[in-house]
Amino acid sequence: MDMDSYTRFALSLILVLGMIFIVAAGLRRFGPTGPGLRTGRGSTRRLRVVEATMVDARRRLMLVRCDDTEHLLLIGGTHDLVVASGLAVPAAPPPIPDSPPPSAAPTGPAFRSLLDRVSGGRP
Repeated sequence: MDMDSYTRFALSLILVLGMIFIVAAGLRRFGPTGPGLRTGRGSTRRLRVVEATMVDARRRLMLVRCDDTEHLLLIGGTHDLVVASGLAVPAAPPPIPDSPPPSAAPTGPAFRSLLDRVSGGRP
């Protein structure tokens, strides 16, 4: 192969990678649903999947939250099914207070006398 073939290969590779980058940037910007159906960056999302688990090879059980209500859905298979609707969102657990840092080993005279008592006066 001569240098012309290597140059043409490198330019073709750069062109293909550039096209892949442009398509990926377009999908990120507009998304698969289109630009009008997504929320803006400053707004809060109203719909989200809280948890999902596989029931079997074809069906999935999903807990979906919309505003302050959760819905349990069974999707996949021949049809989708709403298992439970209008579930209240559980309250957040109270935060765990920070525990105090562990103190250093005691080195005072009380600890020394305790060591002497335990060891029987042996050094």
